[in-house]
Amino acid sequence: MTTNLLDFDLDALIAYCERLGEKRFRATQLFRWIHQRGAKDFVAMTDLAKSLRDKLQACARIEGLPVISEHVSTDGTIKWLFDVGDGNAVESVFIPEDDRGTLCISSQAGCAVGCRFCSTGHQGFSRNLTSGEIVAQLWFAEHALRARLQTSERVISNVVMMGMGEPLQNYAALVPALRVMLDDHGYGLSRRRVTVSTSGVVPMMDRLAQDCPVALAVSLHAPNDALRDNLVPLNKKYPIQELLEACNRYLEHAPRDFITFEYCMLDGVNDQPEHAQQLIELVQPARGRGVHCKFNLIPFNPFPASGLTRSPQNRVMAFAKLLSDAGIVTTVRKTRGDDIDAACGQLAGDVKDRTRAAERMAKQRTIVLKPIT
Repeated sequence: MTTNLLDFDLDALIAYCERLGEKRFRATQLFRWIHQRGAKDFVAMTDLAKSLRDKLQACARIEGLPVISEHVSTDGTIKWLFDVGDGNAVESVFIPEDDRGTLCISSQAGCAVGCRFCSTGHQGFSRNLTSGEIVAQLWFAEHALRARLQTSERVISNVVMMGMGEPLQNYAALVPALRVMLDDHGYGLSRRRVTVSTSGVVPMMDRLAQDCPVALAVSLHAPNDALRDNLVPLNKKYPIQELLEACNRYLEHAPRDFITFEYCMLDGVNDQPEHAQQLIELVQPARGRGVHCKFNLIPFNPFPASGLTRSPQNRVMAFAKLLSDAGIVTTVRKTRGDDIDAACGQLAGDVKDRTRAAERMAKQRTIVLKPIT
């Protein structure tokens, strides 16, 4: 069985080449060929010694993920469905904007967290992706887009780990993949432009701060434990106060001086003025336990199994104004790619569920979230 070199960050590739009897600089050359040029044929790597190319032909490969489908939205958003084997498929989304190109990457086939408003969670969980499978999404998208646009310039300027899965529950594979993205010999992305989104796996937040601090987004979605327990089940293990304390510890190492709190706006559930006031009390430093943060309010993208609906636009804007008037930087996320099910919370791929998610979610829906009157 040959070794897929997409699984290696630069340090691991150096160690691999040394085992082949090669010098460190050869690994750097090879790393550049793979990630900067998108090469997958060792024969084409003409500045490598033929003896090394022959060794690599015998024991290694550069293998991406098979593309099952591609869908292009009317707004230019592109969604790819990748085959990760055993009946599982994951999705990645490219979002073009005037000043950036953002790729949303999956870290797991499915997700075990089971948030009420996320179609990935309703799909269930099959397995973690390998480092190579995480990197392969960027490797494919970057070089496919360059070829399509007929450019040698970098197309993807930002990566967000906001696709299928909870990245921090796949920590061992996540960190090497992040290092490939950040490496100047790889994709050369700034730590400020690589974002890991988490539902609040507190111990892994602390580890990431030490091992590979990048921008952090936290899926908050509720201002109190009782509501968050229902929307984000992980809250039962790591309640809001523990999460806020972890956010402050992370900020000591983060490349940005704020945490982004993601907040999905659910009609009559978490979108009332009293919810906004509770959020203000949670994060304002004057209250004694604040977090330097910004809020990203996300219009909910409905799907039938959730039993939830989107907050009206006027209520979203009123909610944003309450936060902004309290001095909290607040944005409302523009929905992109919803006509191809590529918007936030819509990625579901195709997963062989090992967690009986549908059964669990059906039971959970018996807990009715009544609108506040």
